[in-house]
Amino acid sequence: MTEPRKYPRIAFVASQSPESQKALAQLVEHYGNRDPDDADVVVALGGDGLMLQTLHQQMRSGTPIYGMHRGTVGFLMNEYNPHGLIERLEAARVTVINPLLMRATDIEGKVHVHHAINEVALFRQTHQAARLRILVDERERMAELAADGVLVATPAGSTAYNLSAQGPIIPINANLLALTPISAFRPRRWRGALLPNSAFVIIEVLEGDKRPVAAVADHYEARNAHRVEILSDKTIAIRMLFDPGHSLEERIVREQFTM
Repeated sequence: MTEPRKYPRIAFVASQSPESQKALAQLVEHYGNRDPDDADVVVALGGDGLMLQTLHQQMRSGTPIYGMHRGTVGFLMNEYNPHGLIERLEAARVTVINPLLMRATDIEGKVHVHHAINEVALFRQTHQAARLRILVDERERMAELAADGVLVATPAGSTAYNLSAQGPIIPINANLLALTPISAFRPRRWRGALLPNSAFVIIEVLEGDKRPVAAVADHYEARNAHRVEILSDKTIAIRMLFDPGHSLEERIVREQFTM
C-alpha cells in the first residue's frame, strides 16, 4: 500500500529575476501550483531576500517553507534542481525558528510593531554616533554605548549582518540571542553579549533629537526611534525545510570554519 504524501499540495513563489521566473514556469508545468493559503508546503525560488519575504508572509500560517536557490545569496536555500522535488520534500528535515518581536516607539510617541527573522538593528541616521542605553530584563547593563548602532540577532540571523559586524555565530538549536554593537566607539573594546532567548531587551536612545536613530526589523524601518523593545516571540513557530546533509544547523557549523 502506497504511503500518502506529506505535501500533496505545493505552492510556488518566485522572485522577479529571469532565473527564478524560468524555474517557476518549469516547475509549475510539471507539478502544478496551488494558492499558498491552500497549500501543504510553499516552495520559494530565489535568494535569501525572497525567502525572508516568504517567511514573513507565511509567518502565522504554519505552512512549511522549502527554498531553492535562484538568487544571489542562498544561505537559507536548498540547491536548485527541477527534478525529484516530491522525493526531496518527503525527505526534507524540519528546522523550527522563532522570530523576534520589535516594539519601537518614536520621538512623537507613535508605536511601530514588527517581526524579524534575522535581526532587529538600530542605526544612526546622521553623521553623529548614536548614544544608546541598554537594559536586559529591565536591568541596566550599559549606561551608554556610543556607536553606529547595535543589533539583536536570532540564531538564523547570526550569519547575516550580525556576522559582518563581528558578532558570534549561534547554532540554530541554541536558545540564545546575539547582542552585537555596530562600530562601537565607546566602550571601544566591547564586542557584545550572548543572551538567553527569553531575554527582554530594551534599548533607549539618548539625545534622540540631536542624534536620531532608526530601528529596523529585517526590512521594516521606524525612523527617529526613542525606545525599542525586543524579545523572541515564542507564540510563532516558523518551519523551514532543508535537504538531509544541508540543514541550517550544518550550514551554521560549516560557516564557522570558512575563511
